[in-house]
Amino acid sequence: MSAKSDRSRSAAAALIERIDSRRAQIGIVGLGYVGLPLALEFARNGFRVHGIDVDTRKLAALGKGRSYVQDVSSIDLRSAIESGRFSATAAFEIIRKLDAVIVCVPTPLRKTRDPDISYIVAALDEIAPRVHTGLLIVLESTSYPGTTEEILLPGLQEGGFRAGTDFFLAFSPERVDPGNALFGIRNTPKVVGGITPACGRVAAHLYQQAVERVVPVSSARAAEMIKLLENTFRSVNIGLVNEIALICDRLKLDVWEIIGAAATKPFGFMPFYPGPGLGGHCIPIDPHYLSWKLRTLDYQARFIELAAEVNGQMPHYVLSKIVDSLNVRRKALRGSRILVMGVAYKRDTNDTRESPALDLMRLLRERGAIVRYYDPYVPELAAGAHGPAEESVSFSPSALRRFDGSVIVTDHSGVDYQVLVDGVPVVIDTRNATRHVRRGRSKLVKL
Repeated sequence: MSAKSDRSRSAAAALIERIDSRRAQIGIVGLGYVGLPLALEFARNGFRVHGIDVDTRKLAALGKGRSYVQDVSSIDLRSAIESGRFSATAAFEIIRKLDAVIVCVPTPLRKTRDPDISYIVAALDEIAPRVHTGLLIVLESTSYPGTTEEILLPGLQEGGFRAGTDFFLAFSPERVDPGNALFGIRNTPKVVGGITPACGRVAAHLYQQAVERVVPVSSARAAEMIKLLENTFRSVNIGLVNEIALICDRLKLDVWEIIGAAATKPFGFMPFYPGPGLGGHCIPIDPHYLSWKLRTLDYQARFIELAAEVNGQMPHYVLSKIVDSLNVRRKALRGSRILVMGVAYKRDTNDTRESPALDLMRLLRERGAIVRYYDPYVPELAAGAHGPAEESVSFSPSALRRFDGSVIVTDHSGVDYQVLVDGVPVVIDTRNATRHVRRGRSKLVKL
């Protein structure tokens, strides 16, 4: 057996022993919707976890024991802090004493729809000078196949350490679904792929301490592709059903009735539902990472690009529905007061990332409408492309009477849509949220 092989086995065995004894200390880089829940799950399982983030507002909130992530309660956060299992810092120097570092930073798109991996590169620049023997580094941030091997690996090996021998490098895609009460970190299967077999084994062993089922795959590149397949599958199917909604509109059919009846088939059909556009941190973004990578290989991902085109046009289609419905009442959009119901990208969350509501608000304002919003989960909305900073309006009969029209973008539960239908002259329902309400005085139009 070679000296290199002996060194690899020794480093891996030592790290696994530290993991099993709970002496291993874990660092989580990026304390957002992915990183903070993951940090607390490891803390709950007996590990000392150090959160690392450069956002001073997040660090200030954590220092006060206040959670800013819906899926993490402030009570659980304070418990982890008081037990000594969790702390947060902006100092990357702590990596020198850690056994594992998990990177959970954002990977947005540039305006050109190309991948923006600048946050990954910034994390790499901080981790690389602090690599030491026995350190495990795992990337969870979604990116194109090859990112871990082509971007992280060379940078981490610049100091002379070898992956799979001296340190361990893997990719494990995050599968966080904000607001999901049934599936969280612990009971969502975790895909793990290493740069080398040893890297994969060590990373899988760490996640097995906090996740009920770990799914090892052959490589980091395979793990990266799996994440993109999951969300491309959803993007393409949502694009299909959005086009079905457009077709049903022209055929004078109720798309919700069509989907509901089709969904009764116990095999060969999986229901997806139309909407005002895509939102969230994955579905609107991840397929573009795959499409971009394939363009570098002289291949056009036609399904992905067509689905993106259809989904991207849905806010414009909803706008046309609003305009047409107002016109029937001899009311112009310009100068009309429009209430947007829900600005979170999905029901019962406060997550507004890539929300189609923001695109729709911008389009309405560009056409001269006076736009306000109501969202029980988002009391304040920061300024952005959608318009100025503002606060959620009151949801009461007297407040609703001030509006000429409303559009339901996010179908939060607990909202009395009967009050809306009774109070606003025109209601556009993009989520079938009004399926159980009585027809009021409103002109009710569904997607």
